[in-house]
Amino acid sequence: MKILITGASGFIGSFIVEEALRRGFETWAAVRKSSSREWLQDERIHFIELNLSSKEQLVEQLRGKDFDYVVHAAGVTKCLNKQDFHRINTEGTKNLVDALLEVEMPLKRLVYLSSLSIFGAIKEQQPYKEIKETDTPQPNTEYGKSKLAAEQYLNSVSSRVPYIILRPTGVYGPREKDYFIMAKSIKQHSDFAVGFKRQDITFVYVKDVVQAVFLALEKSENGRKYFLSDGQVYQSATFSNLIHEELGRPWWIRITAPVWVLRIVTFFGEYIGRMTGKVTALNNDKYNILRQRNWRCDIQPAIDELGYHPTYNLEQGVKETIQWYKDNGWL
Repeated sequence: MKILITGASGFIGSFIVEEALRRGFETWAAVRKSSSREWLQDERIHFIELNLSSKEQLVEQLRGKDFDYVVHAAGVTKCLNKQDFHRINTEGTKNLVDALLEVEMPLKRLVYLSSLSIFGAIKEQQPYKEIKETDTPQPNTEYGKSKLAAEQYLNSVSSRVPYIILRPTGVYGPREKDYFIMAKSIKQHSDFAVGFKRQDITFVYVKDVVQAVFLALEKSENGRKYFLSDGQVYQSATFSNLIHEELGRPWWIRITAPVWVLRIVTFFGEYIGRMTGKVTALNNDKYNILRQRNWRCDIQPAIDELGYHPTYNLEQGVKETIQWYKDNGWL
């Protein structure tokens, strides 16, 4: 069986590549010329350069390849310009799907990695309730909007493309760089939280996302959409407390600031990013993500239909992640 993985050089994509190899797939990693191949060192990997910004080039690049499966994990979570979210996440997905259709790729399944963020700040009246597939998406970030638009395009071609959509909540694990910033800050003796209203947070370890990807390749009916978390709900301080524990409990100062302070910080972060041309983690999208209070989601359909059973809770996942950061010289 031949599998194509887009975003293969990224955090989640590189783990998907490793699992595909472990399962004996003929594994093709889609990369750009500028992509790092640091996590793609296995000599069994086949590389293919794909230009997701051009359907015409994709047609030429994909013609005659005859993949059985495609996992579309390519995308961006932060950008300097909001138009880039839609150019990469939405148009890139549309171009890939259109090219697959034009070359008449004999696909058994396409798995698209979307996000819980497409639902935005819904069900925030306490007590918080789980976001369900039947709820109406109300994305409050450009990232979420771009992912929703990609999903909607897949819906429009559902009669011609056998696809499944996965919507993970916050994904963490080895190689991840955004949550790493928190770990680095705690090691340097500070922790920063936002808002005084209760915040229910959910997480999913990267290896459990990978588990769901391969279950989705094998099971379920076309067009289904599944939330992914570890099945638990945490409070806003839980993640940083676990990191603090794994780092040996260094002395620290924990600051909880009002939401309006975050608004000021991200405003200037966005401005500085535009001035320097460097993407910053503190931007307008991040403001909406951090102020969101309810990240509960219903994973029961994934359990019932895919046979998905998360193997990592947050304590186990943080322990393994922090150890990886230490072993690889990140911390």
